[in-house]
Amino acid sequence: MNWGSWQAFWAMGGYGGYIWGSYGALALVVIVEVVSVRARLLRARRAASPARRRT
Repeated sequence: MNWGSWQAFWAMGGYGGYIWGSYGALALVVIVEVVSVRARLLRARRAASPARRRT
């Protein structure tokens, strides 16, 4: 697509709010998921650590 200006690009033919809002929501969900997975991994490692010392 050929946009006439940056303003036209960001507006996306009047649908810019929906398009950029959906990208923002996706980015937020991905960030929350990454943080959640890292926290679960750390908890699992801490929980497994004493079990390894006993053997």
